[in-house]
Amino acid sequence: MKCGSDNPTGNRFCGDCGTSLTGACPNCGAENPPGKRFCGDCGIRLAANNANAASAASSLSTPNKAIPVKQAPSIITEGERKNVTALFADIKGSMELMQDLDPEQARTIIDPALKLMIDAIHQYGGYVVQSTGDGIFALFGAPVAHEDHPRRALYAALRLQEEIRRHTTKLRQAGKPPIETRVGVNTGEVVVRSIETGDGRAEYSSIGHSTSMAARMQALAPTGSIAVTDVTRMLCEGYITFKSLGATVVKGAAEPVSVYEATGLGPLRTRLQRAAARGFSKFVGRQHAIQVIRHAAEQAQSGRGQILAVMAEPGVGKSRLFFEVKATMQSAWTVLEALPVSHGKALAYLPIIDLLHGYFAITTEDDVLRRREKVAGKLLMLDRTLENALPYICSLLGISEIPDALAHMDSEVKKWRTVEAIKQIVLRESLNQPLMLIFEDLQWIDSETQDLLNLLADGIAHARVLLMVNYRPEYHHEWGNRTYYTQLTLDPLTREDAGEMLSTLIGNASELNPIKRSIIERTEGNPFFIEELVQVLFDEGTLVRNRTVKLVRALSQVRLPATVQAVLAERIDRLPSEQKELLQILAVTGRQFPLILVRRIAPFSDDKLDVMLRELQLAEFIYESPSFPYVEYSFKHVLTQEVAYDSLLTERRKHIHELVAGAIEELFAGTISDHYGTLVHHYSRSGNDLKAAKYLELQAEQAMRRSAYAEARDQLTSALERLRMQPDNVEANKVEVAVRHKLAICTRIATRAGFAASVPVEILERARELCEKINDDEKLVEVLEALAIQYGTRSEHQKARALREELLAIAARIGDPELIGRAQFWLGHSSMFAGNFVAAEEEFKRAETISQNSAIRIAAFGDWRSETQALASLTSWCLGFPDRAIAKSCKSFISAEASMARPAGLAWSFYWSGVLHVMLRDWATAHSHASQAITMAEEHGLVYMLPWSVFLRGWARVHLEQTADGLSEMLESRRDMQISGAIIQPWFFWGLADSYVLLGTPREGLEAAAEGLNMAQLTRNEFVEAELQRLKGECLLMKRAQQRSASGNYEHKDSAA
Repeated sequence: MKCGSDNPTGNRFCGDCGTSLTGACPNCGAENPPGKRFCGDCGIRLAANNANAASAASSLSTPNKAIPVKQAPSIITEGERKNVTALFADIKGSMELMQDLDPEQARTIIDPALKLMIDAIHQYGGYVVQSTGDGIFALFGAPVAHEDHPRRALYAALRLQEEIRRHTTKLRQAGKPPIETRVGVNTGEVVVRSIETGDGRAEYSSIGHSTSMAARMQALAPTGSIAVTDVTRMLCEGYITFKSLGATVVKGAAEPVSVYEATGLGPLRTRLQRAAARGFSKFVGRQHAIQVIRHAAEQAQSGRGQILAVMAEPGVGKSRLFFEVKATMQSAWTVLEALPVSHGKALAYLPIIDLLHGYFAITTEDDVLRRREKVAGKLLMLDRTLENALPYICSLLGISEIPDALAHMDSEVKKWRTVEAIKQIVLRESLNQPLMLIFEDLQWIDSETQDLLNLLADGIAHARVLLMVNYRPEYHHEWGNRTYYTQLTLDPLTREDAGEMLSTLIGNASELNPIKRSIIERTEGNPFFIEELVQVLFDEGTLVRNRTVKLVRALSQVRLPATVQAVLAERIDRLPSEQKELLQILAVTGRQFPLILVRRIAPFSDDKLDVMLRELQLAEFIYESPSFPYVEYSFKHVLTQEVAYDSLLTERRKHIHELVAGAIEELFAGTISDHYGTLVHHYSRSGNDLKAAKYLELQAEQAMRRSAYAEARDQLTSALERLRMQPDNVEANKVEVAVRHKLAICTRIATRAGFAASVPVEILERARELCEKINDDEKLVEVLEALAIQYGTRSEHQKARALREELLAIAARIGDPELIGRAQFWLGHSSMFAGNFVAAEEEFKRAETISQNSAIRIAAFGDWRSETQALASLTSWCLGFPDRAIAKSCKSFISAEASMARPAGLAWSFYWSGVLHVMLRDWATAHSHASQAITMAEEHGLVYMLPWSVFLRGWARVHLEQTADGLSEMLESRRDMQISGAIIQPWFFWGLADSYVLLGTPREGLEAAAEGLNMAQLTRNEFVEAELQRLKGECLLMKRAQQRSASGNYEHKDSAA
């Protein structure tokens, strides 16, 4: 015992320290001496429970041993996030109880109760974090994750209350005060970590709101009951029965909390049973597996016994496959099933007991006598030679015989005679009717059940027995060399089968296709994961079922269901601590990761790392991907990566992200542009917003080269958000200038407001301030150029002209010929739209001369050389040189074709050529070139060009078709500009007035001409003023002619009368 004292035979507690000298059987409740491996009454395994109990009893204040700090993995010492179920239990009124008792007397009452509590926790795989003087705090799902931790916690709570009630009965019988307990349970995310306690040791504990809520539940629980939150209830619905205790205000909770009392076991035991209660989804994609099983069944029916094994990962559908097989075949078979439970390894024969209960039709209501009658009657009716098996079967089922004939038999002999007896029953039963034996989830079975399976595997070769088993990849057996053994590996569903399954769950509406694709990609065809994710979508209100399923809000990141997370977390936690640490590092690195990168960031030697990666491959967490020139690995399942990633604490994640990003910069410096997106991801998640913004700007630059302006705009907007909280320094200011400059360009190009959008002006004015602040003339030139374009196209020509003159001065000061040429081009642009065509021609000539004698860089807004020639063609027409205008327009196309900014430059050449041919009244060419500009704008994302180009095409259509269809296009373009808040240029009114004249509607033409002239005066845009005046005159003449005609018609009618 813990104090080392000898005690007289028959003592139940140590006379010196009070430790219990007996252990209660977890199956039948009988007391057993310490050290015994199996219960003397029913034969169930005691060793694990006694060991746990002894450990607990050795120190009730610290029931789980402290961890030596040197042995605690760094990842645990630092802490990790886990979904757990927390349980608090205390003895109600213990202070009042101990007040009237001597401390030693109180101990004889309290300590046995605490031991019973701890035993109940350990039986279901819980971890006792702390034991106070009158209660315990325990975790399920930590330190090692369990996929069913909420159920384990409630099973333990029910057993705890049952044991305490039994203990209370004994206390009353002994004339001692009775005790009662309260239990509180809650499920949720916590941070678990090891805390150093001194002397080189550490204790494992948790912190978080979920733990506190469990403690609140305990305080709210009625005496002798178990109070749980709604979260735990939903996860255990069907497995446990509940009674609502109503909503209660709980300290620390923003809203009243729904509280439930766990009252007992429910009708469900397995995940499949719960799925059946909900309603099965469509069974798809398993036709081949069904055919293989039917073939094995035919062999077994003919007397050639078969072993059929199905191996698959959790959730792929092993149990559902067996269910469907039974449903179609059981009429011709006797079917016996054994359903192991995840906490059953410590309980000897548990699946066999379950199978025998089904075979003998034993229910929980049957007393010992009734059970004996059922067992004896069934065996003797089957074959009287099985009478010798009766004592072994009764002993296994806890049906006591007086006197017990097996009481003094060696435990090993008893075990083998017991499993031999079961084998004989199986073989004899198969003579009456073919027998289908089903053992599921062999990864959870105990060693005694494994012994029986081995015995059956050797003994059914010539019997009408089909032994069907299923298990997960971590389970291993030695039956593979049998000729009558068949193994099926069940894979996840194909995309087609998963799509068919989803169609039955949420329907076939086309609007649901993006959700289906997202679910299939994330779950990779795992049926259980699919069902759970769909349920989350309904629970969170993303999907609503009202006869048909409808998407009622935008699909954001779907929350990973707790059920799925628990399955994957349990598998990860089975890894050795260093392999788990490596897996978490890999999860941060990405879905795919080159070995060269892993070597740089992982805290292991190359040799050790190679071994660990091989182990992770063998365990099927990762696999090697075909790649060149580096060896590359990938996660087998994206959800495994997600769960491993989420288990890390935020600061640890940030640190690893920073390490990965730094390693990428070093390792791939020569090809860094290939990794911009990855660097954005890692620096964003590391909290290094400045570097994230820098790489977002570079990534946007790549997108702009591809003419993906909308994509670039989103990246730059994200970069600007990250820069808002940066300290004011030169580096941050430089990045912000670059971001703002490019964002203005993309906003202009990627929106219909385009030229006239107000947002770019605000963006650029701030960029201008920053350039002046840090004295960066090179960036200032680019910003001034962009800013002048925005003011010019908003018809604020004086501001635009002043900025372009400033631009020319800075370019001259810098001494950059190319910049000087660009500045001259923009000055010509200002002069032309101001109606000063002579000055514009001279400025365009100077710009063209410079462009021929210096290297042309890509300007932010396209190819200025080709646009110089295009606008110069309009100036030539305005000065009365149409042939020269056509020649310059042709040169514009040649320059645009040769330009690195080809898509935008060529689109503008088509547009301006279309304008020129409108002036030349060549409507067919104008229509053709406008259509080409539209095509290129749509193809390359030049959205801002569309209203202008569509307007131009509509104008040409009016003249070509002599109908109002073209006018409709023009008016639609005008509406688009108005909706976007853009200023309508006088050019639009020229086209409208001209079209109204052609269509014979002078009143509307006069209104358009008047608006155009008013706008030209307000904006000082004299480019089309002469044409507007001419059209105004034509409209007036047409109107008068119509009035005279109307008057003549009236006079003619009057004289006729």
